[in-house]
Amino acid sequence: MDKSIRPARLLLIVTLIIASMSAAQATTPEQPDQVAARNEAAVRDAFANWSAGQGSVFDLLSPDITWTIHGSGPVAGTYNGVEAFLQRGAVPLTSRLARPLVPNLHAVWAVGNTVIIRFDAASTTTGGHPYRNQYVWIFRMENGAVVEAEAFLDLVAYDKVVAENQPRQP
Repeated sequence: MDKSIRPARLLLIVTLIIASMSAAQATTPEQPDQVAARNEAAVRDAFANWSAGQGSVFDLLSPDITWTIHGSGPVAGTYNGVEAFLQRGAVPLTSRLARPLVPNLHAVWAVGNTVIIRFDAASTTTGGHPYRNQYVWIFRMENGAVVEAEAFLDLVAYDKVVAENQPRQP
């Protein structure tokens, strides 16, 4: 056998090994801490934009989200799909606010696909009264989108705004 072929063969083998290692690394699933960091960053960015009046955390919602508002009262329950949640869960409140809610983010905890957010939000109602509430939201995320959400808030304060204020005129 010709000795000049051996280095070429060796180079080919080394190249194939490196290529297969690169392909294996490309298909390695993300580690839970990487997923958590990415999800936390997406939520923090969405809240920063919301606070600055440049978007909403609702921009992260999957069209097929399942959103549950815990507690008792007319708005409590589970909403299937982003439109159902926005129209029946969010709009009854937000349409009775003179200006958008401004969130004040207190903490974000992320583990894998779960992100827990604690924040306050405030605005003024269409009747000129202050509205303030405290929230805890628990998100389950997939590929950067919220696919399941649970919300905990003072539903008495929410219901009072809805009952005592007229919706804004379009």
